[in-house]
Amino acid sequence: MAVLVARQGRELQRYSPRTGGRIVVGCIPYVVRDDGELEVLVISSQKGNGMMFPKGGWEVDESMDDAARREALEEAGVRGETGGVLGLWHYQSRRYQKTYEGYMFPLRVTDEVKQWPEMASRKRTWATVQQVMEGCQHAWMREALQQLVDRHAKLQSAL
Repeated sequence: MAVLVARQGRELQRYSPRTGGRIVVGCIPYVVRDDGELEVLVISSQKGNGMMFPKGGWEVDESMDDAARREALEEAGVRGETGGVLGLWHYQSRRYQKTYEGYMFPLRVTDEVKQWPEMASRKRTWATVQQVMEGCQHAWMREALQQLVDRHAKLQSAL
């Protein structure tokens, strides 16, 4: 059995030349239920509250979609396949006085592991889109979820 360890530190982080803040990459882990509806995986913050999607710094030795998949595994304990980027959002760091750039990807979940690096500090929960829209405090994450919902609806209507 391999032991998974989360990356730590800021020495490999990428920073935006426009804002000076970190460039963050995240994903919306999802499955398509039998009825065609999306179900998404949310995580708590490390403090144990809130409803958010896995995200973290994009490091210099990885592609954006590699970073999105790494964050999903480290923070939520899932593996999957990324789709095309949902968009770029700017948001204010709560801890630092910087504006971060956040790129979000869809991640179709193919595997949910029993142990993952941040399982002691984060809870993971499967939820409906409506539950996340009502419960997520981060407007930019709700907007990214809406992008995924719109993309999914477009694909469904083409079938």
